[in-house]
Amino acid sequence: MLVILGFLMIATFMVLIMTKKLTPILALIIVPTAFGLFAGAGFGIGDMVMDSIKDMSSTAALLMFAIVYFGLMINVGLFDPLVRLILRKLGNDPAKIVLGTALLSGAVSLDGDGSTTFIVVTAALLPVYQRLGLSPVVLTCVAGLTNGTLNIVPWGGPTARAAAALKVPASDIFVPLVPSLVAGLVVSLGFAWMLGVRERNRLRAADPIRWSREPAMAGVASSGASVGSVGGASSGGSAGGADPAAGSMADTALDPDRESLRPKLIWFNLALTVAIMVMLVVNVVPLPFVFMVGCAVALVVNFPHIGDQAKQLASHATSVIAVVAMVLAAGVLTGVLSGTGMVDAMSSWLVGIIPDSLGPHMAVITALLSIPMTFFMSNDAFYFGVLPVLSNTAAHFGVAPVEMARASVIGQPVHLQSPLVPAILLLVSLAGVDLGDHHKKVLWRALVVAFVMLAVGIGLAVIPFG
Repeated sequence: MLVILGFLMIATFMVLIMTKKLTPILALIIVPTAFGLFAGAGFGIGDMVMDSIKDMSSTAALLMFAIVYFGLMINVGLFDPLVRLILRKLGNDPAKIVLGTALLSGAVSLDGDGSTTFIVVTAALLPVYQRLGLSPVVLTCVAGLTNGTLNIVPWGGPTARAAAALKVPASDIFVPLVPSLVAGLVVSLGFAWMLGVRERNRLRAADPIRWSREPAMAGVASSGASVGSVGGASSGGSAGGADPAAGSMADTALDPDRESLRPKLIWFNLALTVAIMVMLVVNVVPLPFVFMVGCAVALVVNFPHIGDQAKQLASHATSVIAVVAMVLAAGVLTGVLSGTGMVDAMSSWLVGIIPDSLGPHMAVITALLSIPMTFFMSNDAFYFGVLPVLSNTAAHFGVAPVEMARASVIGQPVHLQSPLVPAILLLVSLAGVDLGDHHKKVLWRALVVAFVMLAVGIGLAVIPFG
């Protein structure tokens, strides 16, 4: 019964948000509560949810102060030179902009932290998207897909968890999978280019006169679509000035004439941001505290007057409330899944239905299972709860633990799109995108990337077929 309820709960949640019957936050609260009560949780459901929310409180704090910090850096002008450089190098060609989104996402994703990647990418490129009238769903799709593909780096969470769970070196997991990673990135870049071309064609069809001009001139006119960015600005109006890059930034979150600019403090702000990024990598101080201190220092230095400080904090309230509420609401789903025993029951059922005749194919089966299982449960639950059981079973058929570990990370392109992953909630919140719209565009592409990575791994025999 718990198995059926678990899968039905996940399916109900996905259907409701993808058909826009409920917002993700409401679906994350209402659906698990209804199924948890039906499963017999009773009044104990409150303790289940609160325990889960306690575990997620540090994540909520991290995302809250990270949003405020990078929002401040946008307001004071830290990212303006980067956006100008992007516009000059890529022009206003939508296809090149979307491909550049994938390349920037891939470069920043090398630090192994999805939240940092999405903050930097949206800060740098969302104003460009809104200025050219590009769909922000394309941004979330490309950024999420690229980051999910790169989530198997050895210093990232999944590979480290697999290595710890099966007691194998992380390098032995990752290095043989490098060709699979390269293939996955090539497919991701291909999807980015096709999405960019589609956006270019859409814009040309909507306004053929404007987009028949030179690409450098096309972007000086813009759609008036409002985008819920970390800067809290929306596009509109026409740009002027001799520099097309500066013109494309007018009337956006990176308006070159905004009052909050602090050009004389750009080197201080850059040094502070680099210091925070270094602290993220070395991880010697809890990350929420790092961003708390960073926000406090940035506010005091850039806005010494208390009224300006309050105004800056208030300007990011919408983004903060959206993402923190989403993270806390996700605690209801994870709390019910674990507290009622649904996760354990679903895992045991999946392991139990594998017949002995498929034993030699356990690596491939594990790779296929990792796709849905890491989507509806946390990485900790899968790598420390399910993977050891699968690996012990596979050992009877001669499949080595390191081969099982490699197979287990194949589902990461899909995992990163899960509503249980705080980073993806941060991405859609910053971009002002509905989670259901993001899933419609990204999930099938993430599946393709995962299958390509698996096929390459099988072809090179680093993931044994049998």
